[in-house]
Amino acid sequence: MYVRHLQLVGFRSWDRVDLALRPGPTVFVGRNGEGKTNLVEAVGYLATMGSHRVSGDAPLVRHGAPQAVVRAALRREDRELLVEVEINPGRANRVRVNRSPLARPRELLGLVKSVLFAPEDLALVRGDPAERRRFLDDLLVSRTPRLAGVRSDYERVLKQRNALLKTARMARGDALATLDVWDAHLVDLGGQLLAARLALVADLAPHVARAYATVAGAGAAVAGLGYASTVPLAGEGAPLAEGAATPTAGELSAALRERIAERRRDEVDRGMTLVGPHRDDLVLHLGPAPAKGFASHGESWSLALALKLGCFALLRADGEEPVLVLDDVFATLDAGRRAALADVARSAEQTLITAAVLDDVPPELRGARVEVGGGHAILTVENTADDEGGPP
Repeated sequence: MYVRHLQLVGFRSWDRVDLALRPGPTVFVGRNGEGKTNLVEAVGYLATMGSHRVSGDAPLVRHGAPQAVVRAALRREDRELLVEVEINPGRANRVRVNRSPLARPRELLGLVKSVLFAPEDLALVRGDPAERRRFLDDLLVSRTPRLAGVRSDYERVLKQRNALLKTARMARGDALATLDVWDAHLVDLGGQLLAARLALVADLAPHVARAYATVAGAGAAVAGLGYASTVPLAGEGAPLAEGAATPTAGELSAALRERIAERRRDEVDRGMTLVGPHRDDLVLHLGPAPAKGFASHGESWSLALALKLGCFALLRADGEEPVLVLDDVFATLDAGRRAALADVARSAEQTLITAAVLDDVPPELRGARVEVGGGHAILTVENTADDEGGPP
């Protein structure tokens, strides 16, 4: 898959921009603050319906604009896909695919696949568990789009249950009786989400281990992934052994039900749900030790990069070639990590790279260049073969 044409209207700093793109590497080069990252952020938004830089949609709309539009023509083998997302702060977003509206924006998830590596990804190693849960769930939905509904329904039930627990803490009585209904929903959805996450961690772990060995070089510790859950059956953080069986959704739902019953008094006292996948964590290991708190700065960078390269390898193994987006990362990497990343980037069907200075980008990735500055993005160096026409 690759983006053939990208059009933005009222998105971030861009009033309007039209860009023809091609397979292979493209470097967006310009001074900081000119809007390079905004361009690749839009591509990532089509894949996840979210930004890697902010938690909400409002900052994505240009100041003074009523809405933002991201429109892209994508080529998947011999088929073309036209995707348009209308971002409406305070109102429901609208999505069209091949000019036909989708009933729900989340139906877009899974149609566009991309993997983005950015300086913010260091938080996957050093940040809070919420960063790693989001990382897992975004990858999960990209591989299995129907799980977007499970995740959304779980979050809705969790919100309702938390509201009821706050009421129960004050009133008890009838409120506690109603809680059993929400427990049943939480247990069902939570079991499905836990099972999917565990299967994903098992699939991802060997790809991350191989990527880390390549990035970190000879003599480096072995990278591993574990899952730490409030439901012991789902894991307590130890690295998963390759090929190990994972519990079923039904088994996890039963274990979740038991754990909720055990913590009922604590939940009522605190007015919040204390058990479930919303409190779990993806545990990153280097050798026998967890990476968080033990990994050096260089090891943390290598592990963050290995996580994203592992994602890329996993999606590729699923049979879909994702767009690889590298946002201002080459300047922060040493020679060995730059070379390892360049090898993967060169092999991708399409790689979109941002850099303040062209010399930061390895020469073999300078196949096409977009000069970004002064409110314009202009393709100045391009491969002339396979010209596929104008905008969608």
